[in-house]
Amino acid sequence: MKASEIRELLKLLDQPDIISFAGGIPDPSLFPAEAIGEAYQAVLGGAEAGTALQYQVSEGFLPLRKWLAGYMGKLGIECDEANIFISSGSQQALDYLGKLFLSPGDTALVTWPTYLGALQAFNAYEPRYDRLNTAGGNMTPEAYRAAANGGKVKFAYLVPDFANPTGNTLDAAQRKAVLDLAGELDIAVIEDAAYRALRYDGEAVPPILALDCARSGGIDNARTLYCGSFSKILSPGMRVGWVCAPRHVVEKLVLMKQASDLHSPSINQMVMHRVAEAIFDGQVDRLIGAYRKRRDALLGALEAEMPDGISWSRPDGGMFVWLTLPEGADATELLARSVKEARVAFVPGNAFYADGTGRNTLRMSFTLANDRAVNEGVPRLAKLLRGEINRFFTGYHLLLAQP
Repeated sequence: MKASEIRELLKLLDQPDIISFAGGIPDPSLFPAEAIGEAYQAVLGGAEAGTALQYQVSEGFLPLRKWLAGYMGKLGIECDEANIFISSGSQQALDYLGKLFLSPGDTALVTWPTYLGALQAFNAYEPRYDRLNTAGGNMTPEAYRAAANGGKVKFAYLVPDFANPTGNTLDAAQRKAVLDLAGELDIAVIEDAAYRALRYDGEAVPPILALDCARSGGIDNARTLYCGSFSKILSPGMRVGWVCAPRHVVEKLVLMKQASDLHSPSINQMVMHRVAEAIFDGQVDRLIGAYRKRRDALLGALEAEMPDGISWSRPDGGMFVWLTLPEGADATELLARSVKEARVAFVPGNAFYADGTGRNTLRMSFTLANDRAVNEGVPRLAKLLRGEINRFFTGYHLLLAQP
């Protein structure tokens, strides 16, 4: 187990002169603090206080699970509360799913790059990683490689909407290709939908679980496990996430929860239910209005300031823009210089690769990117990168000129 580079970078936010594009966290000024405060007062000030301060069933607070079943239905996934499991954030769900499926030497298929938190959750169970190809076609060589190393392919993990870290979104054909592969290999699909609600442009693509239910005849026959979270919309500090899955999978997760922490905090689940029921859609609209402007501002600044030789993603939603530098560049080394010389922070891309490659990539988050961050931070970073590219190519040409 290794320290999280992102978690260490969050410490930089305490330095007031650092302009940070690092932590992929929501803007606290947009939290619905008043609604949450009123909900806590209502729960603790009425007849529900005893329930809120008492033990809860491991599956989660029933009214919240029913609300979530209705929410999933709006996404094209017909289910009921028996298909909903409440976790302490979606990170706990990833840990439980890793524990459920992986034995040492088994293989997890992940995108290249993928969410660092997923790698950290799965690493504890000692898997191997192989590249998840979302382009379609026969990809069963993954199974032979896994068997050659004494294990089996157990699942494919991906963030299909506005992925962390790249911001990329899979289209319907790519999602169907993932299901085709999962069918070939007879494995589960873990669909991490943490950012799905934050779409700024274009039409929504059906969740993989919705496509799976249509193919398989219903959620209890599906192989896809949908991991959702309230962290990006309402509050990360309350630590309320969920899994929508076949009942037999939910039953296993409940057993894990009983052995781990019994249940997620009762009061937080009850408050989350009240707040989600009252303001969820309005809060989504509020965040979209704010974050769309910040994404556009960051993309505009990158277009205006970045030197030739650098490319970046143009996400339709989410929180992240992914930059690719020339081959040979090292974003980890650049980060140290950037913090020292430019006072600008980002996340080096190699942290998101299961094999530690991708050293010429980096992630920028725009959710906290106010006018100062964009107008001052991007030009500073661009100046540093321009100098680095010039040094790189100067050294390269000098090397070519040697006899």
